[in-house]
Amino acid sequence: MTHPADFLHSDFPTAQSCGLDITGPERFLNRELSWLAFNWRVIEEVDNLNVPLLERLRFLSISATNLDEFYSVRVAGLRELARAGSITPGIDGRSIPEQLELIDSEARDLMRKQQSVLANLRTEMAAQDIHILTAVEAKEDHAYLLQHFLSHVFPVVSPLAIDPAHPFPFIPNAGFALALQLERKTDKRSLRALVPIPQQINRFVVLPGQGYRYLPLEELILMHLEQLFPGYELKGHCSFSVLRDSDLEVEDEAEDLVREFEVALKRRRRGEVIRLKISKNAPKALRNDIMVEFSVTNTEVIEVDGMLGLPDLKELVIEDRPNLLWPNFTPRVPERVTDHDGDMFAAIRNKDMLLQHPYETFDMVVRLLQQAARDPNVLAIKQTLYRTSKRSPIVEALCEAAEDGKSVTALVELKARFDEAANIRQSRRLERAGAHVVYGFMNLKTHAKISTIVRREGDRLVTYTHYGTGNYHPITARVYTDVSLFTCDAALGRDATKVFNYLS
Repeated sequence: MTHPADFLHSDFPTAQSCGLDITGPERFLNRELSWLAFNWRVIEEVDNLNVPLLERLRFLSISATNLDEFYSVRVAGLRELARAGSITPGIDGRSIPEQLELIDSEARDLMRKQQSVLANLRTEMAAQDIHILTAVEAKEDHAYLLQHFLSHVFPVVSPLAIDPAHPFPFIPNAGFALALQLERKTDKRSLRALVPIPQQINRFVVLPGQGYRYLPLEELILMHLEQLFPGYELKGHCSFSVLRDSDLEVEDEAEDLVREFEVALKRRRRGEVIRLKISKNAPKALRNDIMVEFSVTNTEVIEVDGMLGLPDLKELVIEDRPNLLWPNFTPRVPERVTDHDGDMFAAIRNKDMLLQHPYETFDMVVRLLQQAARDPNVLAIKQTLYRTSKRSPIVEALCEAAEDGKSVTALVELKARFDEAANIRQSRRLERAGAHVVYGFMNLKTHAKISTIVRREGDRLVTYTHYGTGNYHPITARVYTDVSLFTCDAALGRDATKVFNYLS
């Protein structure tokens, strides 16, 4: 075996021998291109035949979601710097225009790859009797689809004419729509129209019969245009989606941070369009009209030869095909908790407890807070919240504790990307229950995961603390690999380094 020191005297290539200036900017990886390289790694899992079929479909959905968020925040930020005339290069020496050009080229390749792997997945899914159909392929189900359209889609669809009396409607961030060229049957009068695809209902319609058959919602709408535009026939159409600038800008000196974020979130919804995806071979007149209305250039338009809205593919990851998913996994419950009849305080008081999720259940974290909320000896709970689930049992427990008269303090991080609105809702709920809510620091992001419980035991106060590497999110905790440390000052003492030794 070669000793590491032998490399100092060998012909093993070094940075200097490869011509790399280890003091120059070339030694750094570009932050944005590095992120795109990560998303290529996600796409590689879609091609990995060792991954179950529907899990590969999930990876494709994740890749598309990731790319949308990347554009609406990171690329939007770079474009803002470019418009402001910034000439400061990145740490890797590339100028902002150079970075934007490289990102555009790499992202287009990535989107073409997404469509390519989707075509392969559809073939494999068909072999498993899972089909994504077109309107032509679903004609035999016309009666069922008409009933479904009238009952579940027609009430929420808003067809919109576009003419001097009806200006181009607003399409929100991540909005998806059909653009139509219509002609009136009686006098051949032309009409341009839009049909926004409602986001309040599922993107894929489940068809009856054997196997699993799905029809995209846009295909269903195209099949029933006569119901939306009586007396007109379709002459041309395309589908498109938009991404808007979602990079939040908040005043440092804001007097009311929550109100400032609420205003910023409203601005995000109406932010400048930074990317327009449009179906390939769209009618030229429709394409031009859409580009003019959104004020985008050719460099910001991406023609898609395939399906738009790939994040919605997660709807097709169906639980009743377990042979096409990862095997179910049941996390273990720590024996010490069982030995103490589920009493978390007794288990922690006995000895510090280190758990690894998802192999050991995250329910222990939830159970600790639920027991704290109902324990008359608990006086106070202090909690950080970065991301959590929509109906969070953590927040439920904090609200219960506050309503029971306990002192509850929650540090809610408003700058958790794309969870800002959800965190504002959670903070309002906590305040209504009587909890004290604080929002961290303007120039820093609080990413810590800490829960502290103060409990009266005899004639003294004992502090129980949970430190985690993952969010207080019971759903993602079933998937992500994280660790949790439970301790109390009776066991830990004052040696704070013990915590870091556990987690490092």
